[in-house]
Amino acid sequence: MLRRLVIGAFRPSGCLQGAARLSTIAETNTAEVEQISAEGFQSPMIVSRDLEFPTNDGRSRMAWVENMDTVQEKKLGMVDLHPDIFAIPPRIDMIHSNIRWQQLYRKVNLVQVNNRAEMRGGGRKPWQQKGLGKARQGSIRAPQWVHGGKVHGPRAPTTWFYMLPLHTRLYGLRSTLSVKMAQDDLHIVNALDIPTNDPSYLEELAEERLWGPSVLFVDDTDVAPENIAVAADQIKHMNIIPVYGLNVFSMLKHDTLVLTLSAVERIEKQLLFFMHRSDRAKLSEIFKTDQV
Repeated sequence: MLRRLVIGAFRPSGCLQGAARLSTIAETNTAEVEQISAEGFQSPMIVSRDLEFPTNDGRSRMAWVENMDTVQEKKLGMVDLHPDIFAIPPRIDMIHSNIRWQQLYRKVNLVQVNNRAEMRGGGRKPWQQKGLGKARQGSIRAPQWVHGGKVHGPRAPTTWFYMLPLHTRLYGLRSTLSVKMAQDDLHIVNALDIPTNDPSYLEELAEERLWGPSVLFVDDTDVAPENIAVAADQIKHMNIIPVYGLNVFSMLKHDTLVLTLSAVERIEKQLLFFMHRSDRAKLSEIFKTDQV
């Protein structure tokens, strides 16, 4: 009996056994993490960023970070997005204003008509000034004559260029990004590196991930990786643009928008800067909902 009590006193209790088991599991997980790190996986599962100008209204958006080095999709982690850029109520009128502006500022009218100085002939006075009872005329190429020169006619080149207000451009970009995000047509990748420059690889990747027939890739630099640049150049419906060329028309023209992590950082930094500039109150007066 005494021997049993002595053995029972040194036998680990249930709590100690659970602690020992958790310690073993923790050591195993630590070994697995070290093995993953040794294999080169450096991206955390959840990327938490210090967002500039954070909001307190409870809105939040997160998106998966995908890869492009394999056709099969791999979730590398999650990244939080600024709700003022990717989660605002879209304004269809602002989107339409941006599209109309982009369609017009590229249009140039080359039609030109001749005025009286450019018409051939007409240097001689058709009849004398007085004595015939007719109205005075100085040239047969005057505007009131048939086949005369035109007054205030179109003069080439004529452009419809105008600068859209800054607040309209900003709200158009934010609305389009929010629409793409809400429709699951916005994807974020770690980089645009692909293993081959074969265009069929990009087509197979887009088909596997249900990206649709047209894809717009956006990076923070205007020098794209060689493989994807060569592959996308041979596909008419896949294009690559730098982040400073991002516009409403191009985003809506393509079914899917693919951003790199660095492009997301650059987009948020630039848009938030102009949204919170010193003359922000003057620029945002048009958006006040309590105006009568």
